[in-house]
Formats: sequence, structure tokens, C-alpha cells
Amino acid sequence: MSNELADCIRRNLNRYFRDLDGESPHAIYDMVIASVEPPMLEVVMKQAKGNQTVAAEMLGISRSTLRRKLAQYNLDNPS
Repeated sequence: MSNELADCIRRNLNRYFRDLDGESPHAIYDMVIASVEPPMLEVVMKQAKGNQTVAAEMLGISRSTLRRKLAQYNLDNPS
């Protein structure tokens, strides 16, 4: 599974560089993290049935870090 995810990221980054069309790349790390974290958090929170303690354990981060990340991406108030 991790190889599939890595391949997906690799393909998309190669496409990103190809599509720059002479423009300079900027803040690639932040772009990738901001693209990957929200869907990861959404899926993990769904798998944890909204339980932040369980989700934090699944992610290998503290509950306070999870709460901060959920707020950062406006995922702390599920609709």
C-alpha cells in the first residue's frame, strides 16, 4: 500500500514539475502536506468513528496535535 501511495505522489509531483512551464517551483513541501493531510485526517476520523483519541493513536500523534490539525483544515466541526 505504501508503495502505491508513494507512486501516486511521485507521478503527481512529476506532473507538477512538467506543468510549471518555466515557472520556478515554490513551497513544494507545504503544498504536498496541505494536499495529503486533510483527506488523510478525514478518512482516519471516519475509521475512528469520530473518536479523536483513537484517531490520534492510529496516526501516531498526540490528541492535541490531532485537534490542532483538524482545526487548521476546518475539519473539527463535522457536518
